[in-house]
Amino acid sequence: MNQKHTFFITCAPGIEPVLHREARELKLPKAERQVGGVFFKGTMKDAWRANMEMRTAVRVLRRLERFEAPDDKQLYKNVRRVDWSKFLSADGTFFVDAQCKESALDHTQYVAQRVKDGVVDGFRAATGRRPKVAKEGADLRIHVHIWRDRCILSVDTSGDSLHKRGWRQYQGRAPLAETLAAAVVMLSGWNKQAPLVDFFCGSGTLLIEAAMMAANIPPGGWRKFGFENWADHNADAYRRFKEQRITQVRKAGKLRFQGRDLNVEHVAGAEINAEAAGVEDWINFERGNAFNYEAKAGWNGFMISNMPYGVRVGDPVEIEAMHHQFGAQLRRDCHGYRASLLTGDRRLAHALGFEKWDQISLQNGSIQCKLVNAEL
Repeated sequence: MNQKHTFFITCAPGIEPVLHREARELKLPKAERQVGGVFFKGTMKDAWRANMEMRTAVRVLRRLERFEAPDDKQLYKNVRRVDWSKFLSADGTFFVDAQCKESALDHTQYVAQRVKDGVVDGFRAATGRRPKVAKEGADLRIHVHIWRDRCILSVDTSGDSLHKRGWRQYQGRAPLAETLAAAVVMLSGWNKQAPLVDFFCGSGTLLIEAAMMAANIPPGGWRKFGFENWADHNADAYRRFKEQRITQVRKAGKLRFQGRDLNVEHVAGAEINAEAAGVEDWINFERGNAFNYEAKAGWNGFMISNMPYGVRVGDPVEIEAMHHQFGAQLRRDCHGYRASLLTGDRRLAHALGFEKWDQISLQNGSIQCKLVNAEL
């Protein structure tokens, strides 16, 4: 448990500063911001905390080896010499995720296959049995990153992507990933005390993630992680760790959240999701038009929304007109509020018509977005 390892926490593009702030708040040892995530050196208990607590992380990878891989023979040889029995049984299942760039080995499927060969052949030689490959629900995920013929071989402590919190029961159309929603809330500057409103709440992701922050509910509290399948996992110590963390959850106070959506199915689904996340007492979801909202004077609240982009949902011309209309309403009726709106591009950000605003580039899946922050 006290042995030190090297870890790399991955995140979506543009989220690195938020992820690094989370790592520092968790006091992960020697946390260093890098392109694509955060590096740190620590124990497996630190990896437990990272998986359980970090709201913007996608995966927590534990590095096993670094070596030169100018060809498939060197790759296979180095994979073969790893003692995989620490992480996987001969009757277990595994999956290999490969990334290659600027290297002689530039075909990811071939690289993944050679890594699979090395793992399987090692088990077969030692036990006469071999683990099977499984894309879904694998006991172990192996990550291979080759850049300029140098390979980093890692095991995934997370298992499924960390955006899969375990609370989502209703999907809705074009839902925002939980990790990106958490990043948007953090980047908005919300202080976990001011009232929070989402005019385009959809399945409720933004409000649910915000309420979980306010209640100190760990994002990984409902799910299982990859390291729990490892042969050397200390299940008793982890159970005590998890039980102790759950005692830190706060009960709902006076803080309230308001969600609104035109689609009655979205509203019902958001309520189901909030209940599954344990924050249903904090959030009021209602069916309604974003343009009919009556802002409460003196509230000094926050408005955080994932706006329609006109890519997966909505007509682009109508979407731009809607941004004009919505921005005008906010400027007219919501003095004292702060708006944080995730928009499809700079054109839509300008369509909101704010006099003073800043923007942050983020990526929602394959869509390049702008997060617009403005004082109203």
